Amino acid sequence: MPDSDLGQLGDGLLFVAVIVYTMAMLGFAGEQASRRARRQLVSAGGSSAEGTVLERTVTLTESPSRAGRFALALTGCGWLVHVISLMTRGFAADRVPWGNMYEFSSAVALVAVTAFLVLVIRGKVERSLGAFVMLPVVLYLGLAATLLYTEAGPLVPALNSYWIKIHVAAAIIASGAFLLSGVVAVLYLIRSRYDEKQSAGAELRFPVTLGPQLPSALVLDRVSYSVIAFAFPIWTFAVIAGAIWAEAAWGRYWGWDPKETWSFITWVLYAGYLHARSTAGWKGRKAAWVAVAAAVALIIDYYVVNIFVVGLHSYA
Repeated sequence: MPDSDLGQLGDGLLFVAVIVYTMAMLGFAGEQASRRARRQLVSAGGSSAEGTVLERTVTLTESPSRAGRFALALTGCGWLVHVISLMTRGFAADRVPWGNMYEFSSAVALVAVTAFLVLVIRGKVERSLGAFVMLPVVLYLGLAATLLYTEAGPLVPALNSYWIKIHVAAAIIASGAFLLSGVVAVLYLIRSRYDEKQSAGAELRFPVTLGPQLPSALVLDRVSYSVIAFAFPIWTFAVIAGAIWAEAAWGRYWGWDPKETWSFITWVLYAGYLHARSTAGWKGRKAAWVAVAAAVALIIDYYVVNIFVVGLHSYA
């Protein structure tokens, strides 16, 4: 029987995690604002006393460093609370904690945060990107906790299979990584557009004005590719495992159910992205737009198909 007290504890811990993630996002944003102020000060240094400019520059250099370290520490704390929340949810329901859209969303967001922390620790991305990563994570979890909330309980009969531990777990890992790659691909488009307009001396408008706060376009392109290359085989396995589960549950491997169709469309887009990069030498904007299109297909596959389209996989 579900433990309602444990379930409420898990929900409360997830709320705490969202608050901590939000504070971390603000901290990362503060780091970026301090860096922007430092650049503006240094660029105006010619009209100021040299000693004053140097002193203020040192102060502004220390400020973003402290803000960034604090924000990263908050992200780590939020991640730990998030993990405990998901585990508590599983104990409360006495099953794997990804049996409905609320729990699946929480798990996907956790994977995205985990991937970001791993990339920062390994020195692949700057921690200041956390402001852009935490924003969709917070929105994702906020949507889950409001519109998709479900109390802890047993699995519906259709999901009561050991395949939920295999197929859905793989889908969660891939979806979380794809979420991160989508964010990075959008940031790449902003940065590359900024570089182009800056070279041409053209007027900058939002969101292109965010360009100076981002890593180089080359770094963002490389990170997006690396994350997709990691997640794509896992997504492929999830699709194959889903087909095997479908044969066991419904007597056929593939029936072009809306969920199956959009999962396949998502797979084709990410496969096309990787194939184009390896054979046609597609890098830069063309590849980034394909990555963004694939991320949009993934969102349609999850939200639109699950909620608004009637099918064997849907919650409509």
